[in-house]
Amino acid sequence: QLLKDLEEVKELLTKATRKRVRDVLMTEKHKLELEIKNQPSPKPKDVAEEEKSSLGGYTVKINNYGWDQSDKFIKIYISLNGVQKLPAENVQVNFTERSFDLLVKNLNGKNYTMTFNNLLKPISVEGSSRKIKTDTVLVMCKKKREEKWECLTQVEKESKEKEKAAYDTSDPSEGLMNLLKKMYAEGDDEMKRTINKAWVESREKQSKGDIPMDI
Repeated sequence: QLLKDLEEVKELLTKATRKRVRDVLMTEKHKLELEIKNQPSPKPKDVAEEEKSSLGGYTVKINNYGWDQSDKFIKIYISLNGVQKLPAENVQVNFTERSFDLLVKNLNGKNYTMTFNNLLKPISVEGSSRKIKTDTVLVMCKKKREEKWECLTQVEKESKEKEKAAYDTSDPSEGLMNLLKKMYAEGDDEMKRTINKAWVESREKQSKGDIPMDI
C-alpha cells in the first residue's frame, strides 16, 4: 500500500509546476520513503504460521497426577489426551537435583505446565528422563540412592510429621489433650464452653477417685 502511494506521489511530482505544490509532494515523498524503509521485513507464511501455532492458546497448570516408585526410579504419571500425537520436542522436562519442570506445548490449542519443587531426596539429572505414552506423559526421576521414598516432596513429609505429632503420641491421654487443645483453639464460644465443662467434670472425677473410701 505504501509503495502504491509513493508511485502516485512521484507521478504527481512530474506533473506539478508550482513550487508550493512540489514542496508538499516532496515532503510527502520523503515521509513515505522513510516509512517503507522502517517497515519490518515480512516473514514467510509458513514461519509465521509455525510461530503462531507454537505460542497460541493459553497455559493450563497441571495439578492431577499419579506416582509410583521402584528401587531406582520415582515415576510420575500425567494424563493428557492425545499427547502421543505431538512432536517429541513439544514435551519438555527440565530436571535439577531436587525439582523438575514439565512443559507440553500446543496440545489441542493449549500449553500445559507442571512444577515439582523440594523433592524429598536428591535425583540424578543425567539419569532422569520422560516417556510419551498413549494419553500419558511419564516422568522418570532417577534416585541418587536406592531407597524407598515415603512421599514425593519435603513439604508433604513435614505436613505428615505435624499431623503425627498432634494425634499419634505414645501416651493416649497426651494425644487426646492435643486434640482438645486444637479443638479449643479453633472452636467457637459454644465449643469452648463445652470443652471447659468437660474439663472441670473430668478433674472432679479424678479428684474423687484419688480419695480412699472407708467402708
